[in-house]
Amino acid sequence: MNHYPKVAVVILNWNGRFFLEKFLPSVYNSDYPNVEFIVGDNGSMDDSVEFVTTFYPAIRIVKNDSNLGFAGGYNAVLKAVEADYYVLLNSDVEVSANWITPVVELLETNPDMAAAQPKIRSYYLRDHFEHAGAAGGFMDHYGFPFCRGRMLHVLEKDLGQYDTPCELFWASGAAFFIKRQHWELSGGFDADFFAHMEEVDLCWRLQLAGYRIGYCPQSVVYHVGGGTLPSSNPRKTYLNFRNSLFMLQKNLPLLEAVWVVFARMWIDLLALIHFMVQGKFQDAWAVSRSHQRFFLDFFKTAKKRKRHGPKVRPLGMYRGSLVWAFYIQGKTLFGKLDRRRFL
Repeated sequence: MNHYPKVAVVILNWNGRFFLEKFLPSVYNSDYPNVEFIVGDNGSMDDSVEFVTTFYPAIRIVKNDSNLGFAGGYNAVLKAVEADYYVLLNSDVEVSANWITPVVELLETNPDMAAAQPKIRSYYLRDHFEHAGAAGGFMDHYGFPFCRGRMLHVLEKDLGQYDTPCELFWASGAAFFIKRQHWELSGGFDADFFAHMEEVDLCWRLQLAGYRIGYCPQSVVYHVGGGTLPSSNPRKTYLNFRNSLFMLQKNLPLLEAVWVVFARMWIDLLALIHFMVQGKFQDAWAVSRSHQRFFLDFFKTAKKRKRHGPKVRPLGMYRGSLVWAFYIQGKTLFGKLDRRRFL
């Protein structure tokens, strides 16, 4: 690549001294020639900011006064960042030296591609894909996200089966590359999501505006996952269920949104019962609270829908139920899904 656009690698931090100390060395040693490193702090109460300023004085700190979540935090921090590309990188990600260039090349050679992600493997099980992104994100008709290389809780071993660049429904927020112009055009994340699924919503809105989302397997990063909220956390359960409903209401065509949300309520009821049977009463209550909040915010979300009216059918939506395919049909690998059911 003869021209190197400016890239800003932005790590959002909240009480993350441990992860910054462990993973900043690999990030800081990235060999891209035109890069700025920024830590956006979300009102941390530990000494993570002092650690960065002491040991990495070249890294710029942008402070938020309080914890605005992943969505609101990045929205606030990126207002202070000037670059051609933003890379939103989780603090619990290890990178290789040449992880930036391949993704930027992919985006540079595809003017209508707004965002992309690298291949994301597990930090602890390094030859397997990682839950939050794997080899690129897709979504079923009822708002359940999944990935090439990760179906629900099943992670595939990386055997080179996803080593071809492709288009996605969504790119992972763990290592999210986006052109600044498209970030600004879209308005960034929906801050009401706070955390979880905000990148899925953003990618959906970008597709409805006529842009594409990409996957670059030539770049590989390793993600710990669950660094802020572990998978068993009821707060995470609440956010995932609530935000999924928000997203469906905002982005589906009107009549489709009505019946899909209705069907999703019944699917969620099954999930609530499943949590109860397992003795996970806080998770069950989290599902119930997510529905309550969805209805309380119904008209607020409806106003956002008017700003992001559907224009095109997004690529990468599975016209079926992931839950049905996984639990009833036994399709636990991405490659087993019927390709004819993808838009």
